[in-house]
Amino acid sequence: MALLVKICGLRTVETALAAARSGADMLGFVFAPSRRRITQEQAATIIAELRHHGVGAEVKMVGLFVNEPPAVINAAIAHCNLDYVQLSGDERPEQAWGIDRPVIKSVRLSGDPSEQAWIDRAGSPTIEGGEPARSPALAPYPLIVDAHVPGSYGGSGTLADWDQAAALAKRLPLLLAGGLTPANVAAAIEHVRPRGVDVSSGVETNGVKDSSLIEAFLHMARSVV
Repeated sequence: MALLVKICGLRTVETALAAARSGADMLGFVFAPSRRRITQEQAATIIAELRHHGVGAEVKMVGLFVNEPPAVINAAIAHCNLDYVQLSGDERPEQAWGIDRPVIKSVRLSGDPSEQAWIDRAGSPTIEGGEPARSPALAPYPLIVDAHVPGSYGGSGTLADWDQAAALAKRLPLLLAGGLTPANVAAAIEHVRPRGVDVSSGVETNGVKDSSLIEAFLHMARSVV
């Protein structure tokens, strides 16, 4: 099964197109407080332009949110035509009930009970008795393992704990994030063996997405057998 690559924090048509044309499977748009934040209108315009330029439905558009209610998220889904929702805050599974697209949850393996609830949910799609669990539909790769940085909800450029991530990857399909770059992504994949990788700051120059780094990241990620 081919490794998945997600490029997150995109803010322009040019870099989003570069990511798609370099082979990215998912393009991420940040709707949470961050220097990479964009408006729904900006994201909708970028996504429409991508589709107009021939970026097919196999490239998934992901909206990143932090501690937003489902009504706000669903409005963005409808306006921007998002395929997946990434929750990167302190949300518990039951708080995300009612989201209109499959969910990917960022976890930092900090031991927080809410994170464990997501890990348990990802590993057990039904509750006792065989009934569906009352929580949101999950994406085929339901978890993103990121670095644990107090006060940060991602994009810090700090490495995740690869040993913990590797242990979890043996049980569940996950994406690895946290400080990945073209220089270290191959080693990270070999160590963790994730379903995919997720990058933001590692493909930036002076805080701006760099098309050449995006291309290099995808090349190195896909070089691992």
